[in-house]
Amino acid sequence: MQSSLQIKDLHLYRQDELLLSLDEQITGGEILTVMGPSGSGKSSLLNWLTGTLPNNFAATGEVWLNDKNVSHLPTHLRHIGVLYQDALLFSHLSVAGNIAFAMPKGNKVGNKKQRREKIAQALAQVGLAGMGDRHPDNLSGGQQARVALLRTLLSEPKAILLDEPFSKLDTQLRVDTRQLVFEQIRTHKLPAIMVTHDHSDAEAAKGKVIHLDL
Repeated sequence: MQSSLQIKDLHLYRQDELLLSLDEQITGGEILTVMGPSGSGKSSLLNWLTGTLPNNFAATGEVWLNDKNVSHLPTHLRHIGVLYQDALLFSHLSVAGNIAFAMPKGNKVGNKKQRREKIAQALAQVGLAGMGDRHPDNLSGGQQARVALLRTLLSEPKAILLDEPFSKLDTQLRVDTRQLVFEQIRTHKLPAIMVTHDHSDAEAAKGKVIHLDL
């Protein structure tokens, strides 16, 4: 079955003011880009999708993930991963510890060894081979962004949200990191929604672009 993220008849309000209306379906490997000025509702849309909409906002509509209505599920049961502007790595954990933190816990014998191998493999795939024991504060911005990506992917999300994830990287690093993130989304066939101010992000995503107005 092809994975999909569906926004059904969403109306999002701040106090009594209608911020946005959306009706969209994103299939696995596709990236829907949402652009608009600050205050147009971009971040609120992501909050609604993850079930973390602040109290001064209200919404009608439903979130469907792989033909299942997840609108009333708590955040941790929705299986929607988020990549933010900042890597938000835990400084009390190693690189491998950060990634392992988000991985689903299993009870199988040898599970710890399997998890270590999986993390080492994933690090090698994104050019960070042998860095599992490193402290995240000793990594460059681009390396931290890649660790954050792996932490999100190995949590086995069913969809992924990108909240301006490349905005703090310099131009070349932005291009390389963006390419890596988009490749991983397509490889894992994850439906994705990206919020950005940058037109080059939207072009690179090669998907539908929605412009929100104030």
